[in-house]
Amino acid sequence: MDTTDTLTEAMPIRRGTSRIVGLFALVALADFLIFGEMPGINLFLFALAVCAGILLLAGKIRAPSIAALLFGFSVLASAPLLLCLSSMLRLGLYVEAYSLTELRVAAGLWMGLVAIGLVLILLRILLNRYNEWLIAANLASLIAVLYISAFIDLPDVIARFNVAHSQEISHDGPPLDIYYLSTLGPSAIPALDLHIRALPEYRTDKISEAQLIRGSLVWKFEHRPRDWRSWSFRSSRLEAYLLSPAAIAR
Repeated sequence: MDTTDTLTEAMPIRRGTSRIVGLFALVALADFLIFGEMPGINLFLFALAVCAGILLLAGKIRAPSIAALLFGFSVLASAPLLLCLSSMLRLGLYVEAYSLTELRVAAGLWMGLVAIGLVLILLRILLNRYNEWLIAANLASLIAVLYISAFIDLPDVIARFNVAHSQEISHDGPPLDIYYLSTLGPSAIPALDLHIRALPEYRTDKISEAQLIRGSLVWKFEHRPRDWRSWSFRSSRLEAYLLSPAAIAR
């Protein structure tokens, strides 16, 4: 679990009674993000139920009536789409405040798939497509996301993002949670090298701490299983990086 999830930083309140201020002072940014998702989820499930009912009754209702129902559902389906987009915006603000984690990447991908699904539902209605087209399009989007994610080293991307946007480097973001980087595994080694190079020389405590974590990750990577079944594109890239002159100099 990310230690930053346990922070209880209060949301800023500019005006209101003391009772309201006291109530919102107990709400952390994480709770605000989670509870902000609930209306979108409920409305999305309600829209799916209405869509299923319309599609099941499509063959039993006269054409003018079904057209009016489809138009009404199009308006209804646009509401959870806007809520989904606002949830993605809130997730971006949350990442900006508390850095990036694997769960937040998964949440962003899930929100993107939900938004794509809502758009496909609208297109299915407006273009008068069949249900098979809607199912195939959703499966294609899901397979595309899984296929592309298989070639991306997400721990490396997360570690580089957190280092680049950390307070130590950008002087504007949150402090770097170096212990969370250690949980990402050996893929975080290149990001740790960037962090060590960016630290000023007088921060010997931070440099020693980062070098200690880097050494443990290198040891873990070097003692991994070496048979052909353990080979992966990510480990091959990391091994080439560790054998490069810049990495050996460390």
